Amino acid sequence: MKRLFLQITNSMLIFIIAGIFYLISWITVPEERQACASGLSQSELKIWNDLSFQKRFAESYMAETEIEPRVTMEERDRMQKVLGFMSSGEMDKAAGLLEKSRGDKANALYDFMLANILFQQEKIDQAAGIYQIAVEKYPKFRRAWRNLGLIYVRMSEFEKALPALTRVIELGGSDSLTYGLLGFAYSSVENHLSAESSFRMAVLLDPATIDWKMGLARSLFKQERYAEAVSLCDSLISGNPDRADFWLLQANAYIGLNQPLKAAENYELVDRIGKSTIDSLNMLGDVYINEGLYEMAVDAYIRAMGKGTQYKIECAIRAAKALTARGEIKETRKLLDSIKALHGGQLSTEDNKDLLKLRARLAVAEGSGGEEARVLEEIVGLDPLDGEALILLGQHSNRNGDTERAVFYYERAANIEKYEADARVRHAQLLVGMGKYDEALPLLRKAQQLKPRDDVLKYMEQVERIAKPR
Repeated sequence: MKRLFLQITNSMLIFIIAGIFYLISWITVPEERQACASGLSQSELKIWNDLSFQKRFAESYMAETEIEPRVTMEERDRMQKVLGFMSSGEMDKAAGLLEKSRGDKANALYDFMLANILFQQEKIDQAAGIYQIAVEKYPKFRRAWRNLGLIYVRMSEFEKALPALTRVIELGGSDSLTYGLLGFAYSSVENHLSAESSFRMAVLLDPATIDWKMGLARSLFKQERYAEAVSLCDSLISGNPDRADFWLLQANAYIGLNQPLKAAENYELVDRIGKSTIDSLNMLGDVYINEGLYEMAVDAYIRAMGKGTQYKIECAIRAAKALTARGEIKETRKLLDSIKALHGGQLSTEDNKDLLKLRARLAVAEGSGGEEARVLEEIVGLDPLDGEALILLGQHSNRNGDTERAVFYYERAANIEKYEADARVRHAQLLVGMGKYDEALPLLRKAQQLKPRDDVLKYMEQVERIAKPR
């Protein structure tokens, strides 16, 4: 038996040496002769001459089962002591013994075990560094590569996680968890095609885990393959109708397919099962506004505001501006009243000004001049340098025949750099209306100098023609 073992060992050694010599001879043959011998072009030979490929090819002479460092009897006894400490909960003693056993030439298992202990103790950075040492010592150490990949995912260092997890697969670790984490890492670095492939493999190996299917659906969505994402979400929803994230992802895919009302159905269903969010209700409101369903839109925005203090009031103000622009006076007022009732005490000065300006526009639309002036005065009281409010007050005074007061407001606005050009144009229009063309022209020229505009230029040319003596 001993002789047979020696014969097998010698045969394997001869085979390995022969293979290495063949590899060396291949590497040292000039590219021109390689191409001639193989029939491949120079560009096709590049992969074979790549140093990393040559290193991996040399490693292939090792048995594929050798994914763990071998241990001597002495090392095994020491590991038994470490495991004994660990089983009795004496992790610090186990870590101390492993630390003493480590070294540049020591077995990579010591590094691996110590890194595991540190990982369990939430000493993440230290563990990552020691796992790295283990794989550098023993490049086929699959468990160390796997844990290194896990720890990089945990640290959100996805660029580093990718090569570690890929190496696990290269070493035969083709399990669903590795593929799933690889998909997650690819997704996190916006490589959605590779994420899709990884998640498909994870689903193939473990169809029961929902997270892999959700990852696949998200990768399809990110690639704008909306129809496929909708179809996969249908499957996910049928088995898990209470999962809001499935409904919401499908809603976003429907929007991608330009089917907003189907998306709205999903948002409403999420709200019905009690899992809507501020964002989902705001999206629902936006869908309804775009579809001209203004009453339903306001209802959705009010529901969103009722979600608590985390609500961003700018969303409701933006919606109110959109409603005002569409002439929806009743719905705008309802939304403004709700903003004041639900979040009135938390409004900033800027938010208050925006709301007051909206109320001023409503007053104009409803023909309530007195209300408009009162609101605008309130805005100027909050911020004396609000040039827009000053110009609006000037226009209001001019409409009511109080030109002197209108000029006062325009001149105040003209002293604010941002509004000077607009204020001068409004002042000039007032003077033109009074027939004072010569006084209006300098104002228009200055406004055009500050802010060149085609419409102002044409207006100024018309005034110049009228002002010329006939």
